[in-house]
Amino acid sequence: MIPPAFKHDLLARTDIVEIVGRYVQLKKAGATHKGLCPFHGEKTPSFTVSAARQTYHCFGCGVHGDAIGFLMAHSGLGFMDAVRDLAQQVGMQVPQDDASPQERQRAAEMKEKQATLSSVLAKASEHYRKQLKASSRAVAYLKGRGLSGEIAAHFGLGYAPEGWRGLASVFARYDDPLLDECGLVISHAAEDEGAEAKRYDRFRDRIMFPIRSVQGEVIGFGGRVLDQGEPQRSCGEDSSAKPVASQPKYLNSPETPVFVKGRELYGLHEARAALRKHGFALVVEGYMDVVALAQLGFPNAVATLGTACTAEHVQKLFRFTDAIVFSFDGDAAGRRAAGRALEASLAHASDTRSVRFLFLPPEHDPDSFVREFGAEAFEQRIAQAVPLSQQLIALAGEDCDLSTVEGRAHLLANARPLWSALPEGALKRQLLVELAASGRDDIEQLKQQWGQPSAAGAARGKAPGRPPPRRAGRVSQGTANLLDRAIWLLLHRSGLWATLDGGAHDLLAAQPAPYDALFRVIERSIHEHGELAASALLAELQGSVPNDAGGGAVLARIAAFHAPLADGDLALELSLVLSKLRLQAVDDELKQLFESGVDSPDAQRRSRELMETRKRLKA
Repeated sequence: MIPPAFKHDLLARTDIVEIVGRYVQLKKAGATHKGLCPFHGEKTPSFTVSAARQTYHCFGCGVHGDAIGFLMAHSGLGFMDAVRDLAQQVGMQVPQDDASPQERQRAAEMKEKQATLSSVLAKASEHYRKQLKASSRAVAYLKGRGLSGEIAAHFGLGYAPEGWRGLASVFARYDDPLLDECGLVISHAAEDEGAEAKRYDRFRDRIMFPIRSVQGEVIGFGGRVLDQGEPQRSCGEDSSAKPVASQPKYLNSPETPVFVKGRELYGLHEARAALRKHGFALVVEGYMDVVALAQLGFPNAVATLGTACTAEHVQKLFRFTDAIVFSFDGDAAGRRAAGRALEASLAHASDTRSVRFLFLPPEHDPDSFVREFGAEAFEQRIAQAVPLSQQLIALAGEDCDLSTVEGRAHLLANARPLWSALPEGALKRQLLVELAASGRDDIEQLKQQWGQPSAAGAARGKAPGRPPPRRAGRVSQGTANLLDRAIWLLLHRSGLWATLDGGAHDLLAAQPAPYDALFRVIERSIHEHGELAASALLAELQGSVPNDAGGGAVLARIAAFHAPLADGDLALELSLVLSKLRLQAVDDELKQLFESGVDSPDAQRRSRELMETRKRLKA
């Protein structure tokens, strides 16, 4: 729990002008400072920062808040991460009264470990940058790709020279285990007892792309060969020996305590302001595409890190923008990647968000397309990108002969699990109409078959012969009970919100409507007012979430719960609820996969992943 007094003291010690000034160019204007708003595109400054009030406000888009709120909005930090960031800067210790000594120790050890690894990676990044300046060959390669020195410096590009132990001159101990843990060095056990283990640099003769967290810390690297890949030899092998294989064009850092590929996006740190200015994120497939597009006037591009797009990637992007355009090659591999991106986006595709798919000719990537046809032609392609609804129907209809009854039935069978993953709302309702038309099926019959209330059934309050309509939001009864309990616990001890980590905040924010809106109101209210009494927070929720969205029914149920016992351990109960929510989410998806009857390789792979996750959560 973060006591209100601590928050007030923290903000009193923080200079908001200095914090905001790191990201926004501010100029003194009377008693305030002014600059261009980082949250929307503008040419005339309407963004003001007040040192006296320690707040920021934009007269253009209406954003307002304190230093904590600015870090949350601009850097995508959770409340606790923003508090820790500020506290570290002013030398304050964040209280952790509700955590056990063991939990505090584990948290401190993990944070220290992450800081240590980040400092090692930052030192390596600085070394690679120096080596780039010293290598005329590497500089010539980047110039040949059309990159300027300014854009290379903006992304921190570097060069890992040839040689097996280049980092030995950078770090005092080349046998330091931290180099292995960071993924900078590869170690092989000695074949003979008593012999020295083989150690060598992971990255050799490669252009280095530092991968940064949203906060700007180096958490990993991507390395690209300067040509199409030279034959690879083992460390210490004679140069005349036969090569083992060709080096991969791109080589990424392995996953570490600070780097998880399924959560991070290359270029997101550099693109944050551009995402808000341009109004959408452009997701491409390679590091070089991101850098080259920034050079060519598209600084809002990001890339996945050698892995398929995940729901966590989509959720992270939606912290900064309400629109995503995925760019893929038009070949079979690009279509498969688009299918995975669509599946990752479904749960987050609310009525106020946009997800679209851009397919380029197979012979082009975004970089080459812009260079050949120009930025205007690429912008035209973006404007014509396929919306998620059309892409879902196209994906479901692949290899289906829609001129036959069987083919149309196959399309609907493929579409059902995809459509079911969408949150409740106008998009989901209207897409059902489109699917019925594509499958030449009766809309009322399809509603009945897929568990939706028909028009006649809704008029009577129920439809005989089928289950009652679901509540707002696609959520199982078990999940609904857990979410109700989580809100109830936060109502009666709102300070618990500040004790949750970013993963817990993300878990709650990603729930279907109306729960997503309820948790957003809780976060905003606690951030603006500090810890609130149950009645005050309930009033905030009732005044902010419309009844027709389902929020009123949820709050009515919660208000009828018994008040907690004075000595009840609500923090422990909330922790257990969150653990059960994670497990319930896995069970719900497994059930959905089973009921869909889809037995594709992707479905089988996802089932295996979910079973592994379930084992970990149950352990």
